[in-house]
Amino acid sequence: MPSYEQLTELLDPATTALLTVECQQGVVGAESALPELATEARKSGALANIARLVSAAHRSGVQVLHAVAERRPDGRGASHNARLFRAVERLPVQQHSGTAAVRIAPPIEVADEDLVVRRLHGLSPIAGTDVDPLLRNLGCRTLLVTGVSANVAIPNAVFDAVNLGYTAVVPADAIAGVPADYTPAMVRNTLALVATVTTTQDVLGAWKRPGRTG
Repeated sequence: MPSYEQLTELLDPATTALLTVECQQGVVGAESALPELATEARKSGALANIARLVSAAHRSGVQVLHAVAERRPDGRGASHNARLFRAVERLPVQQHSGTAAVRIAPPIEVADEDLVVRRLHGLSPIAGTDVDPLLRNLGCRTLLVTGVSANVAIPNAVFDAVNLGYTAVVPADAIAGVPADYTPAMVRNTLALVATVTTTQDVLGAWKRPGRTG
């Protein structure tokens, strides 16, 4: 874990952005297409921690981006080149554009200044989306990655962020995957090699250091 001084420097609100990944009603909400993942996101406290981080980011002037995965009802442009995509097509809840399924799930609050980035294809919330150019235009150097799932989208986001030159920070208690014991194993054996791993409480503390609001 980084020291308090290292973390506060790394998470300077002027150069930090917070990314929530697939924290949408059709994924982590009550009517999820993936009920096991939704249950784990809530039971583990990850979803509540993401909401706390988003709220603190709003108070501290940290830019928040919400990465949403969706598809057109006719499936145009969607990926079909992996088992996961074919399985998603058969789920009872579809992440169709414009429906409740692709709205950000409570208790996360979306502010007017937040950016919502939607993708119709692929596995990554960054590659092939507007996230990278938006971050560069905002002067972002550190990307705080939260959300689901630790199985696929979160490691994709972290790897892409690092490959693009950002410093990735992962609050380990603000991501979730299935089964429950997979997430800490992924963090310990993979994400910790390329990202700065921390906790929600330590991030909140960094944004409350003397001289900062929030």
